[in-house]
Amino acid sequence: MSKQQRAERTRQTLILAAAEVFDTDGFAPSSLTTISTRAGVSNGALHFHFVSKNALAEAVGDHAMASLRQIARPREAGQGRSLQLLVDTTHALAFRLGDDVILRAGFGLSSDATWKGSTDLRQYWVDWVGDVLTGAAAEGALAEGVAVEDAKAVIAATTVGFEAMGRSQPRWFSRQMFGKFWGLLLPRLARADALGSLKPDGSPGLVAALPL
Repeated sequence: MSKQQRAERTRQTLILAAAEVFDTDGFAPSSLTTISTRAGVSNGALHFHFVSKNALAEAVGDHAMASLRQIARPREAGQGRSLQLLVDTTHALAFRLGDDVILRAGFGLSSDATWKGSTDLRQYWVDWVGDVLTGAAAEGALAEGVAVEDAKAVIAATTVGFEAMGRSQPRWFSRQMFGKFWGLLLPRLARADALGSLKPDGSPGLVAALPL
């Protein structure tokens, strides 16, 4: 392994260790010594890659944002079936939150008042939900009287709430939980003649890829 490869491996190990510590302890109480010990490297090696705890948190946030952008990709105009895309993406996000500590730590940092970083995963998610609902409205898929901003507030707040609850009780990340949520919400959110084609538990291809 080359020196450059070893350096990159150490950097990635530090980012993962930092995410694990931030996820359990929060930003302010976490120490660089705890992170370096978890990563199995010296404090000197940590400071070679990251000049401060804030720089390390920025790296965690950047990695988490890249993952979120892969899950919640910008909506393509005219793609149709926006409501099913919304349902499927919440299921995919829940699964990844339960499985990916860096993504989970990124969401945690976004709501941590002691960290002032450049990435805000929660705001990206809120904006994404609003964009997809705007697409659903343009498709005529929303029920009469449903305002995009109202629906965005309910869906974003509820899914972010599931993310917070899932930190101590992983069952909140389960497909059953999100299926129940959509089963309750879709009859109010979607136009009546579109309900039959919507699947609150996720599309068949998604269901096959996610555990119960």
